[in-house]
Amino acid sequence: MLGGDNMDLALAHLVKRRLAPDGARLSAGRLSQLVERSRAAKEQLLGAAAPASTAITLLGADTKLIGGARSAEVTREEIERIIVEGFFPLVSAKERPTRTRGDIVEFGLPYASDPAITRHVAAFLGAHAGPSQDALDTQNPAGPIIPDTLLLNGGVFRAEPLARRIAETLGAWRGAPVHVLANGNPDVAVARGAVAYALAHAGHAPRIGGGSARSYFLLLDDGQPDGDARGVCLLPRGTEETQAIHLADRTFALRLGAPVRFHLVSTVADHAYAPGEIADVSAAAGEFVRLPPIATVVDPRGQTKAHAAGKPSEIAVQLTTSLTEVGTLEMHCIAVDDPSKRWLLKFQLRQEEPASDTAPGEMHPALPKAIDLIDRTFGARSHDVGPKEVKRLRAQLEQALGSHDTWNIGLLRELFGTLWDHAKRRRRSADHERLWLNLTGYCVRPGFGHPLDEWRVEQLWTLFDQGIQYNNESQIWSEWWTLWRRAADGLDEAAQLRLLDDMAFVLQPHGTSRYRRAAGAARAGYEDMVRLTASLERVPVARKIEVGEWLLTRLKKPSENLQSWWAVGRIGARQPFYGSAHGVVPPEIASAWLDTILVLDWKKVEPAAFAAVQIARMTSDRSVDIADATRAAVIDRLTSTGAAHGWIAMVGEVVALDRTDEGRVFGEALPAGLKLIG
Repeated sequence: MLGGDNMDLALAHLVKRRLAPDGARLSAGRLSQLVERSRAAKEQLLGAAAPASTAITLLGADTKLIGGARSAEVTREEIERIIVEGFFPLVSAKERPTRTRGDIVEFGLPYASDPAITRHVAAFLGAHAGPSQDALDTQNPAGPIIPDTLLLNGGVFRAEPLARRIAETLGAWRGAPVHVLANGNPDVAVARGAVAYALAHAGHAPRIGGGSARSYFLLLDDGQPDGDARGVCLLPRGTEETQAIHLADRTFALRLGAPVRFHLVSTVADHAYAPGEIADVSAAAGEFVRLPPIATVVDPRGQTKAHAAGKPSEIAVQLTTSLTEVGTLEMHCIAVDDPSKRWLLKFQLRQEEPASDTAPGEMHPALPKAIDLIDRTFGARSHDVGPKEVKRLRAQLEQALGSHDTWNIGLLRELFGTLWDHAKRRRRSADHERLWLNLTGYCVRPGFGHPLDEWRVEQLWTLFDQGIQYNNESQIWSEWWTLWRRAADGLDEAAQLRLLDDMAFVLQPHGTSRYRRAAGAARAGYEDMVRLTASLERVPVARKIEVGEWLLTRLKKPSENLQSWWAVGRIGARQPFYGSAHGVVPPEIASAWLDTILVLDWKKVEPAAFAAVQIARMTSDRSVDIADATRAAVIDRLTSTGAAHGWIAMVGEVVALDRTDEGRVFGEALPAGLKLIG
């Protein structure tokens, strides 16, 4: 927030309107040039002995480097209005940051939704009002405790108007002026602090330390009644940074090779807890705060025969913990029988536990019944289940859990775990295999968004080489490719390339012989392969272009599936769903694809309109956006065909997808509780 980039960008947008009154959009390179020159103007007009105004000059492009240069005048009054009033407004101590997204979203930087720094300061002081009052042994019901002394760090406070404004704001909240400490070189204040800390840590300078302000406990799962919670003290209050605390009197069973979750709680209580002490850490026992848990799979490293057989195992360990300088608690799990075997877990201590659609320990009340239904179909008792009952499993799950489109991501992953436990029995019959592929893919989609999804997809990928058993069943091939489409977003580049190579022979246009049929590759499911291919956002750009050209060649034939236009739009999209912006098809290639789409009758080929929107969509990255003239042509066509206003807006401005369009991009509705990336 204090880096100044967002301030420079705000000023650049003001100047751009004067340099290009016709609304023409600057290229990424020219906008960067304008931002840099705006920064220089800001520093000049907010500095000491600032002039009344200055000119910002934008050089021309290409051969018109000098002759095409344009200038705009900016006054000191305008700078103070935009920077001082825009980023440091005088607000009350009760005001809080707004959540409305501002207009400045260039360069992909994570700017705060509310640029008013003074509101964020008010929120910070309000959040720490309780500890402040406790520390000063006072009560201030009228508002938060306001500091009486101010130290300003960072180059942005070289500007005297900004330093004066933040001091005035704090003084107004306090009802008396604050004392501003002298800092002749605020640019390097943080760097100097880091050096001072390093010198102190090495014993070459005085060190100020009070140890950990909290005591930390690991929650124990020991069958206590609901509402009761016990924890073992890992790190007592007052422990110095990097000081190792070994719980020599406690032994734990560490679960290997299976998903596990570790919960921490902390307290600021003055009670002198001892390392390894077991205490009541329930909410009723005092001010215990739950911290972000770690969800992980502890690597067994070939420790047991049980894991070699694909089963989880346990090993006896003791714990050694330490508090790091960067705000994490490191916990080493050390094998009792061999201290050389260690597993390191790191807990983030400076965050609150993230909100979740499912409270800790809470799950759908009908989940046990759903698990029993899956066990009956795929478990040891499955020989008593006839073909009709196998086919009815999905309907039975919906009867127990509600419509499948209401299953949240936590419930889906629980069902995935049960299905994965029965992966070896998926081939009992063609109906079993079809159903297992369908349900498993549905429950793992989109391959990320929930703790341990990376591990789940890695486990699922181990089945790829096994292929399918009933390879003469076209519906099973369809479910096979759909499974990988639903999990594709969690696959790495190598796995996605493997999928593409297996499909290339079928996808390439007739008469093309560049790719040969892969061993065991599909005999059916072309349409599903097309949708899967479009979802592979981690494959290199060259392969994306190749597949896009294949589809366009095949779409020239009237008999081709028109849904392939959806795939063209996804492959040529300006804003990836989950992949890197470096993998976006270049604008010149995408524009050529748009030329082909624009000649179609969109009323007859509705997917073509959606493809055009994805390819022409305006983003915050000018290096990937297509030319203004091409986007204008897409907007005209969308308007003439009566397209939804949201689609038109996506091409004309930077907007987020709504839930309906998220589903269109993904190919189906996303699970509740999953927050999209882009």
